[in-house]
Amino acid sequence: MTYRYMKGTMSMRLRAITLLLVLLGSTAAAVTPAVAEAEKTVSFASAEDSYVSQAGPGKTHHTVTWLSVCTTPCDGAAASERGAFVRFDVKDVPANAVNVTMTLDVQSVRTTDTTLEVRPVKGEWTADSLTFDNRPALGEVITTHKGLTAGGTAKLDVSSAFTGNGAYDFALTSPSGAHGVLHSSRATSGQGPKLTIGYDTETATPAPSGPLPFAIPSTATLRASERKVFAHYFTPYPISLNNRTGADDYYTKHYLTPTGESNKHLAYGGLLRDRPIPRGVLSGDWQLADMKQEIETAVEAGLDGFTVDVLSLTSAHWDRLNTLIKAADAVDPGFKIVLMPDMTSLKTDAATLAAAMAKLATAKSVYRLPDRRLVISPFKAEGQSAAWWTNFMKIMKDTHGITVAFVPVFLNFPSNAAAFAPISYGFSNWGNRSPAGQSGIASNIAKAHELKKIWMQPVSVQDERPNQGIYDEANNTENLRVTWEKSISGGADWIQLTTWNDFSEGTQFAPSVHNGGAYLDISSYYLTWWKTGKAPAITRDTLYLTHRTQFAAARPTSGTQTKFMLPRSGTSAPRDTVEVLSFLTRAATVKASIGGVEKTYAGQAGLQAKTFPLAYGTNKASVGAVTVTSPWQVKKDFTVQDLQYHAVSSGRK
Repeated sequence: MTYRYMKGTMSMRLRAITLLLVLLGSTAAAVTPAVAEAEKTVSFASAEDSYVSQAGPGKTHHTVTWLSVCTTPCDGAAASERGAFVRFDVKDVPANAVNVTMTLDVQSVRTTDTTLEVRPVKGEWTADSLTFDNRPALGEVITTHKGLTAGGTAKLDVSSAFTGNGAYDFALTSPSGAHGVLHSSRATSGQGPKLTIGYDTETATPAPSGPLPFAIPSTATLRASERKVFAHYFTPYPISLNNRTGADDYYTKHYLTPTGESNKHLAYGGLLRDRPIPRGVLSGDWQLADMKQEIETAVEAGLDGFTVDVLSLTSAHWDRLNTLIKAADAVDPGFKIVLMPDMTSLKTDAATLAAAMAKLATAKSVYRLPDRRLVISPFKAEGQSAAWWTNFMKIMKDTHGITVAFVPVFLNFPSNAAAFAPISYGFSNWGNRSPAGQSGIASNIAKAHELKKIWMQPVSVQDERPNQGIYDEANNTENLRVTWEKSISGGADWIQLTTWNDFSEGTQFAPSVHNGGAYLDISSYYLTWWKTGKAPAITRDTLYLTHRTQFAAARPTSGTQTKFMLPRSGTSAPRDTVEVLSFLTRAATVKASIGGVEKTYAGQAGLQAKTFPLAYGTNKASVGAVTVTSPWQVKKDFTVQDLQYHAVSSGRK
């Protein structure tokens, strides 16, 4: 009786409200109440799946209709572990998705008491080549499920692994129970693994006010991460060398011109091809002011500090190092200076080096671990033996009372890892500068972790060295993206951006005349992804345009250059392309003008790289009202060979 009364009362109230709105309709528009959007879902069948078996360690199973999961002993046989691998390609989840759930569904062939574990896959694999012997490394358990029913579906909550659109690789393992058999994607339609994502949407976050396509977290949030990002600082190339205006400073008159420094660089067309962004003349301690500016720029980009190349224990390089430390202490002592003795140039004994490092270590900004160990990270550490470095650290401890956390940077890591492992806190290498040279990143990280050491992974843009006559093919921003993405997927502990400002090798991340800060902006995106564990939501459409100003095989049509850069052995094949790197809040049509020829393509939500053949003239790109025009024309006639990629961002005007 009570229920019917309440129901009837509600109906009367609804009719009354409806009548009131009708009566008001002649004089005022009716107000429609806000209605919450229903939860949306998208589902994906597996793009690839297979399993591995310890009993057949070299055998593939990519053609069968089932997936096996079993701990050893399995079915009574020793050395018989089995595990399944599955990949999903997730798309169409909007950047403003919230309350996201992600469920992995697997259907069982038979009833067993199997316990399933879901783990992220950390390495690369393909179903047609996957075997027990070459299976990739796995991450920690995301979720578990006990018990399988024939024809039933096990639903495994993997929401914690969601990071946005992209590829998701999961492994199914078992710590206990009988042999579990699941349907693969080759079974009857609809029985294979499925990934379902549910989400709500919210009002889009306001676009950031700075140049970035996303809202970068606060400095405090980024520094709370144990993962650290340093940029390699090279003291020969500060913002200014002689405190003059750009048209009259040392860079312009001596480094960028073939006739600079009394024709010293004539044969190769000048020492440099790019330079720090010029400034006006400063009063007072202009060198300190410049160092402060560089630190402020790095802090804004999310960096934790500089690894500083210690080239000398005297001279201008030593003075600049001390000025940089002074600037960090003044601007932000939380921005750390990692001491990196350069063993290609330092010709000194262990005691002298120890005394110099101990002197620098008194500064607040010089990097120490939470346990107060001083980080020393020598470049080309193998320039001295492990025994030499053991003596150095003993002197640091016995004479100066400083315990060292030793993180050697090798030119050849595999050849030196075993000898240096007993004395090292971590490892690093100088790395390569082209996509073709990045295949060893995962194995280097795995080797360091196997030896219980942290790994500092080099992340780079490009490399061109006029005075050495060599360059690496970076494939526009591909090398930058690959080194970041492999650092993230491989589980690197620290990152070293190589380099902040070595303009003689063309490797600079620092804002420069020819990159305007674009490479640093792109790295801020990946840095945030790596530190937070989730790709940042894109909140403002942003385009980055990269290209050379001449074809790779071209030679100057005039001028005095006689020594030319050639591709480094093993580098990627030289290519002539313009790349549009887009960060889009949603799918949209992107327009490009390559040498005056109009192009259009379907831009995807999130990050996307699109390349076009290089052509003479001006390059532009736009999406909606967002435009970017490169000020660097591609020319047939030129006087100096320049194989660096120029970059420009729509976010920086």
